[in-house]
Amino acid sequence: MKVAVTTLAFCVASLLALGLVMLYSSSMTQVGAHYLMMQLIWCVFGFGLCVTAASLDYQLFKKCAWPLYGLAAFLLLLVILMGHHHVAGLSAPKINGARRWFDFHGVRFQPSELGKLALITALAWYGDRFQRRMPTFRWGILVPVGIIAVILGLVFVEPDRGTTILLATVSGSILLLAGVQWRFIVPPVILAVAGLVVSILHDPMRMKRIFSWLDLEQNKDGVGYQAYQAMIALGSGGWTGLGLGNGRQKLGFVPEHHTDFIFSIIGEELGLVATLLVVLAFVVIAICGIYIALHARDRFGTLLATGITLLISLQAAINIGVVTSALPNKGLPLPFISYGGSNLLAMLTCVGILLSVARQAVPVTISASELVSSDSGVKKNPFAAKAA
Repeated sequence: MKVAVTTLAFCVASLLALGLVMLYSSSMTQVGAHYLMMQLIWCVFGFGLCVTAASLDYQLFKKCAWPLYGLAAFLLLLVILMGHHHVAGLSAPKINGARRWFDFHGVRFQPSELGKLALITALAWYGDRFQRRMPTFRWGILVPVGIIAVILGLVFVEPDRGTTILLATVSGSILLLAGVQWRFIVPPVILAVAGLVVSILHDPMRMKRIFSWLDLEQNKDGVGYQAYQAMIALGSGGWTGLGLGNGRQKLGFVPEHHTDFIFSIIGEELGLVATLLVVLAFVVIAICGIYIALHARDRFGTLLATGITLLISLQAAINIGVVTSALPNKGLPLPFISYGGSNLLAMLTCVGILLSVARQAVPVTISASELVSSDSGVKKNPFAAKAA
């Protein structure tokens, strides 16, 4: 377990350090060190949340699951209803056609980030509380789908299709792990996919994104401009990159170069080797998270750690898929690297919870009877460890 925890912490710290360096490199010609300083402030707060979550008993999240869920649902509803109203300096501006953020004197907070953690915690609580009833249709599908629908529905209305798809995937995986039968979960998945397709068909902007993704070359001057420029950035970097600070696509060609598309700047300035190392770091984080989940001391810890691991891993996979044009544009940041306080705070809190689960994991021991007996000549597998 020590190896898993140390490796997890090292990978997260490395990604944070890379993110800070690339933020400064990608924005120094436009806003100087502004993004770097803001991200450093968020890192300090995030580190505090990470240490706090790691030092607490993760069972506390079990007790706070529903208050946290209620708070997240309330904030998601509030950010939609506020519209153009201002309350004591608090507003919910509409940015790029979506109302996803609270703005308080220039400081933005995205409630959907809290919603991610709240939904995972609530489902982990539910899967632990009703574990014996999960194979039934009523307790395994009807009630959990209601829990999921509230958060996903509010996120969907903002609109935020990327986060909706991410949370739906993570939620479905938690339910399967909790014991829901495949034959019960397939119909809701089909209905959800059908609903998503219908909503996209009636959304001109997202239809344009889909068409531009299918034929990027023909849409490189329109909707697909950013994705096309990101591909140029990745391609021009080669194996070792143009050198830190020498990237050209950040000079106004890739609009979201410090947030959703920062991976393309990494590829341009540091090369393919660096981008593969970033991918490797997220794969290692996923492996460490799964290991921690498998050795959790109870079912709640297993479900919680699994949900958090999937959240971090899938969000990274979707972001990298979008930047490399393997997926249509979803608008999800790259964990630990992209600029943005809300996501960074949420991701570091998730890492802290993983460390808390690992800190209280079931120790693995080898009993004397499992060792090789030289007297009897009977050999037993010394690695057939059992939970103490």
